[in-house]
Amino acid sequence: MEFVEPIRDLDKIRIMKCLLIKQSVRDYLFFALGINTGLRVGQLLEFKVKDIVAEDGAPREFLYVSPSMRGIYLNDSVRYATRKFIEKQQLSSEDYLFSSGKKSKPISRQHAYRIIKQVAAKVGLDEHIGTHTLRKTFGYHAFRQGVALSLIQERFHHVTPSETLKYIGIKKEDIVIPMIDVNL
Repeated sequence: MEFVEPIRDLDKIRIMKCLLIKQSVRDYLFFALGINTGLRVGQLLEFKVKDIVAEDGAPREFLYVSPSMRGIYLNDSVRYATRKFIEKQQLSSEDYLFSSGKKSKPISRQHAYRIIKQVAAKVGLDEHIGTHTLRKTFGYHAFRQGVALSLIQERFHHVTPSETLKYIGIKKEDIVIPMIDVNL
């Protein structure tokens, strides 16, 4: 297996989202959900419409992967992508969210890889890109925005913080000293 990188450049992420929404709302939602939740591609492909869309047709606020796992917050970016998806698709609640031409099956992992690889190439990302790129992008930007490493580690089911830092592509020089200012 080849080591893949996160997408570090926020402008490239924005451009990729613009390209994907023009190409396919399904692919746009796949990308948005991947980079905003940090879930594995296999988990993403197993979701059904009912997992992300409520009975009233509105995007859900939380996604529940399994009964033993905490709910995953679906931010504005994911809910926007979900609304766009709902507008364009005629799917039942039992259909796979990322259905292939046959609604009874999701797209394959290989197809998901091609989606990511092709749009990355269009924006000039020469780094190693793959399906784990979505997950790593989530972790990288969550860490850079100040999310506790322990929470990212928990989401990724990693044993140690160093494993998580290595996985998301954070190097020692990327780590800044936090300014914890309680100021009582």
